[in-house]
Amino acid sequence: MTDRFFEDFKVGDRFTSGGMTITEAAIIDFARQWDPQPFHTDPAFASKWTFGGLIASGLHTMAATLRLWLDLGIFRACSLGSPGIGEVQFPRPVRPGDTLRVVSDIVQLRPSTSRPDRGIARLRQVTINQRGEQVMEQETTVFLKRRAAA
Repeated sequence: MTDRFFEDFKVGDRFTSGGMTITEAAIIDFARQWDPQPFHTDPAFASKWTFGGLIASGLHTMAATLRLWLDLGIFRACSLGSPGIGEVQFPRPVRPGDTLRVVSDIVQLRPSTSRPDRGIARLRQVTINQRGEQVMEQETTVFLKRRAAA
């Protein structure tokens, strides 16, 4: 993949990541450190709880989404970071053995009015499992470098 800059993208561009399988051990390890609730850390407890089994923390799903998206490398040359994300939704839980993929659509592009060296991209990101079911949806804003004037 060649390095891209703000000018190389267009609204409607879609990028789909490779897959990442979320193991029971990964769910428990992540949750023990960052979200130690028993339905994330204790399979026996989780089997009797609302979801009928162990589920990944939403924060774990967000972290996996970020990693999958970064692994695409589409903004490798031009990312200047993100000022934040919009509303995040988790329509269904991630369970041990689920393989996640991220589909990212560019929904808006605009040059920065205050910083001519950059543009602003808004992305809609949907994380899906191996059955194509949505497990997370979010909008993300990213600052992107523009090509240097010739």
